[in-house]
Amino acid sequence: MKKGRIPLRPFFYATGPFVTVFWRKEALPTGRNGNCMKLKKFGNTEAVVYDLVVPIAEEHGLIVWDVRFEKEGACWYLRVLLDHMERAVTIQDCENVTRPLNKLLDEQDPIAQSYTLEVGSAGVERELLRETHFDACEGCAVSVRLIRPDEKGRRDIAGTLVSCDREAVTVETDGNAETYPLAGVAYVRLADFDFNADVAADAPEGADEN
Repeated sequence: MKKGRIPLRPFFYATGPFVTVFWRKEALPTGRNGNCMKLKKFGNTEAVVYDLVVPIAEEHGLIVWDVRFEKEGACWYLRVLLDHMERAVTIQDCENVTRPLNKLLDEQDPIAQSYTLEVGSAGVERELLRETHFDACEGCAVSVRLIRPDEKGRRDIAGTLVSCDREAVTVETDGNAETYPLAGVAYVRLADFDFNADVAADAPEGADEN
């Protein structure tokens, strides 16, 4: 174990079919402290870890949704959030990525300070923070939280994501495209969905439901 590395401590937490191999506390969405939303870019540490973890994830058919290097209180956390195109991320998925990634981090030692590694699912109501997130989710159902009510008195907008750039996000609601400046947006998240219902709808007739 190299300088300052905190030993890997996997935590298992599950809600329905969605599982993580950690859980402390999810950071509050960007706008809940009164700040407007801004598209994020990878920091140097996040970029290095992203390049390390992507080949590991791809080997197991997974997508790296995000890498975050965040400080909470006196502690630093390196968080790797995974996704899968066709199903929920499982505990086994997270373990498959955690072990080789932890070994690589020990070998290459790219982070000077002590930190805790956490690997888990991006979740069904993930916040969209980066340009790649918005590009990947065009056409998906999203919820937009405004800092202040719009002219119709709404702060929460549900619709289909049309586009997003560094200035504004456009969402289609009731057949109409509405554009909201990011300066007035607290956060944008994927809308929740019933994974079990989706799987059941795709199951062949006569399939065992148990």
